[in-house]
Amino acid sequence: MRSRRSCLAVPGSNPRFLEKAQGLPADEVFFDLEDSVAPQAKEGARKNIVQALRTGDWTGRTRVVRVNDLSTAWTYRDVIEVVEGAGDALDCLMLPKAEDAGHVAWLDTLLTQIEKAVGLPVGRIGIEAQIESARGLVNVDAIAAASPRLEALVFGPADFMASINMRTLVVGRQPPGYTEGDAYHYILMRILMAARMHDLQAIDGPYLQIKDLDGFTMVARRAAALGFDGKWVLHPTQIEAANEVFSPAQEDFDHAERILEAYEHATTVDRRGAVMLGDEMIDEASRKMALVVAAKGRAAGMSRTKHPEPPAQNA
Repeated sequence: MRSRRSCLAVPGSNPRFLEKAQGLPADEVFFDLEDSVAPQAKEGARKNIVQALRTGDWTGRTRVVRVNDLSTAWTYRDVIEVVEGAGDALDCLMLPKAEDAGHVAWLDTLLTQIEKAVGLPVGRIGIEAQIESARGLVNVDAIAAASPRLEALVFGPADFMASINMRTLVVGRQPPGYTEGDAYHYILMRILMAARMHDLQAIDGPYLQIKDLDGFTMVARRAAALGFDGKWVLHPTQIEAANEVFSPAQEDFDHAERILEAYEHATTVDRRGAVMLGDEMIDEASRKMALVVAAKGRAAGMSRTKHPEPPAQNA
């Protein structure tokens, strides 16, 4: 599992931003060819991105390029030029506005052809699919199952809100007049269920009010509480907040590791299926929950602190 707590968007048409991104602590950096790049700048942006991938230091980060969507004239050249130019320095391509399984299958096929042509390992480059419309959400299960290359489903809130005629101009906040519950809950849960059904990560979209760090943190916590793996960040000030929100608390990580250790001992040495860990009974369900927390912490580079805990006892 790649760590995607913070996914930093960087316009491919801005060489200064591409250079600056190398020193930022985002888990993923995705170089954008779509919405943040003007039509007349897209060809030049491809070259900028290839150069940045080839010469930049992206150690420890997932390297992704967001191509243009399939309704445009740019997509196929985006894929060909980026992968032929820097495919060995690329982890994933992000496909925006994915609306059915055929969109993902098209990208999978083109990637396979390029990999074979230039001698790259077939299937190594992954795909992230953005869900940005009502049609995409209705078809999200088929999209999630469309290719073994898929690694993540990503919510694209701005285009999605427009596609369903949501009456607001502020991305990420509750629409005016919606006073009961959370207007985004169904959308997020629908994406999350499809992702988990196919062992994919689920990534929340951007919060556009970049100076409102409290607002960003609030909506990030909402997604993290549901089980999302990370969130887009549009500005360096959002990175630290995203990394913190989508990492387990140290106490929880330590406890999860202790549960895994105690349950492993109980089942392999004591040959019991349930034991007491202090005042808590742990069993197979406990192991599964602990594994989620531990995996997120390990992916984030966390290490267990040494705190004395009560030994496991037979239940």
